[in-house]
Amino acid sequence: MIDLTFPDGAVRSYEQGVTGRTIAEGLSKSLAKKAAMIRLNGDLYDLDRPIEGHGTIEILLRDAPEMLEVIRHDAAHLLAQAVQELFPGTQVTIGPSIEDGFYYDFARAEPFSLDDLPKIEKKMKELVDRDEKIVREVWDRNEAIAHFESIGENYKAEIIRDLPGTETITVYRHGDNWKDLCRGPHFPSSKFVGKAFKLTKLAGAYWRGDQNNAQLQRIYGTAWASEEDLQAYLTRIEEAEKRDHRKIGRQMDLFHMQEEGRGMVFWHPKGWTLWQTLEAYIRRKLDKAGYVEVRTPQVLDSTFWQKSGHWDKYRANMFVCETVEGETLAVKPMSCPGHVQVFNVGLRSYRELPIRMGEFGSCHRYEPSGSLHGLMRVRAFTQDDGHIFCREDQVVSEVSDFVTLTQQVYADLGFEVDEIALSTRPAPDVRAGTDEQWDQSEAMLLDASRKAGVEPRIAPGDGAFYGPKLEFIVRDAIGRTWTCGTIQLDMVLPERLSAEYVAEDGSRRRPIMLHRAIFGSFERFIGITIENYAGKFPLWLAPLQVMVAPITSDTNDYAQQVAQKLRNAGIRVDTDLRNEKINYKIREHSLAKVPVIAVIGRKEAETGEVALRYLGQDGQSILSLDEAVRVLTTGAAPPDL
Repeated sequence: MIDLTFPDGAVRSYEQGVTGRTIAEGLSKSLAKKAAMIRLNGDLYDLDRPIEGHGTIEILLRDAPEMLEVIRHDAAHLLAQAVQELFPGTQVTIGPSIEDGFYYDFARAEPFSLDDLPKIEKKMKELVDRDEKIVREVWDRNEAIAHFESIGENYKAEIIRDLPGTETITVYRHGDNWKDLCRGPHFPSSKFVGKAFKLTKLAGAYWRGDQNNAQLQRIYGTAWASEEDLQAYLTRIEEAEKRDHRKIGRQMDLFHMQEEGRGMVFWHPKGWTLWQTLEAYIRRKLDKAGYVEVRTPQVLDSTFWQKSGHWDKYRANMFVCETVEGETLAVKPMSCPGHVQVFNVGLRSYRELPIRMGEFGSCHRYEPSGSLHGLMRVRAFTQDDGHIFCREDQVVSEVSDFVTLTQQVYADLGFEVDEIALSTRPAPDVRAGTDEQWDQSEAMLLDASRKAGVEPRIAPGDGAFYGPKLEFIVRDAIGRTWTCGTIQLDMVLPERLSAEYVAEDGSRRRPIMLHRAIFGSFERFIGITIENYAGKFPLWLAPLQVMVAPITSDTNDYAQQVAQKLRNAGIRVDTDLRNEKINYKIREHSLAKVPVIAVIGRKEAETGEVALRYLGQDGQSILSLDEAVRVLTTGAAPPDL
């Protein structure tokens, strides 16, 4: 007999090998009909899988939050089954659930087309209607290899061969004939998947992600618990496509990227103005918070990175070069070891701490070309990098102050902090430092968060190799979340790079090093900001704030006077003196998302006035030139001034 403990604390005894379905039937026939899966000792289990030992058990229905990933995994299986029924001879490879959906990779000589997706969707819905049983089977390794080879599924056979010898080989059978190699778990039948899914796009993929292997065809899809959730997601995706920073970047002439500089950004004048506006803003905030700004070398000898520990962890992502003198140099992927060198010059006293050091550090990291994505994933980037060197008794207040500062910055820039995550120690073979250091570090970050009025979500195992971190997750205008700022507590790097200060008792001690950034990567943060505002920046942030547009050429001189007066007042302004109709000019500059168009007609030229048209608003305001300058300069003031 085995004992199983239920969520209410009740303990019941069952024969060994009992299934979740049998247990559910014993509790309630209606529960058994709705049961989708069980959670056994914290792990999800198939409803019909035998239970072999004692433990805790919970019967889960389809609407449980944990079931969303199962819906997507099962949908991937239905996709593969549908493809093979519609296109015999297609080989299936792998098909996992992913964020917001799923995909499956296929080996097929003839390419799929977008016209195939509705047909495949229709077949998937037929499979749901069939309510085919999904059964887990344990197979002998050699028999499984022989079976998949016999039906032409060579990729599946290769996967099995490469699994460790101790791995249990499980195959899931859908209905009478279709089978897929999978660890599971899965629903008891296809009806549990529901029909709130949609196939979204086609892509190419290399077998096992290796460009030296065969190229496969990938079909992506999204799946949700309800039709309402699906439609909400599709609406969000449609809105996100409109806000794509790459598209808006072209429309607004902000930046471009090209093949000869993969993952590197060519900033155009307007884009660089946006950058400089953000940089000036965050520099003022850091100055006020007591940071000193430094600049450290772009390239350093590999021995330096070996000593810091980054060579072992980041070597594959570092740009490395050899000199004719036999040096091995690396372009810096981060600024932290360089900041320790600045700290190490001279003997530091405990009275000097904390030292808050900042740098707009230009960094380079090798990212595979297939992973590059506009400003969001690049190879060359600039961080608003900063490091706080402090005593142990200063950590909680420094972290708490940083949490408050970061929340203020995001609020100024139109973002809501959705949550703060405390990422704790990774696996022992990955992390550096002692367990005692990790215990202390995690406790201090938790205390600091609470002091700032925040209860962080715990993200087990997501910490850096040298210490735990707080990560700031912000929510944008259409509900998407982004991980941006971070503060990481490090007791390892000061030890490796011999950082020390003279304590009050005259002894030498290691400072604690706090790695922190608010924007993170400027490039990525600007991309997120473009999408958050859909290019319709607030007046203070807009690269071009005002376009002066005369109605007729005989008012060009006055238009230029208006522009100059605005320019003298610090407004970013341009004039459109083309011989075009005013409606054409207004439409064009509205599409370019210029916040204010100052329209100049003969009347305005005669009276010394301007007509201000604000983006997204009907009508216009007629103001004297002096009043217009006052209104615009007030509206264009950065939120911190």
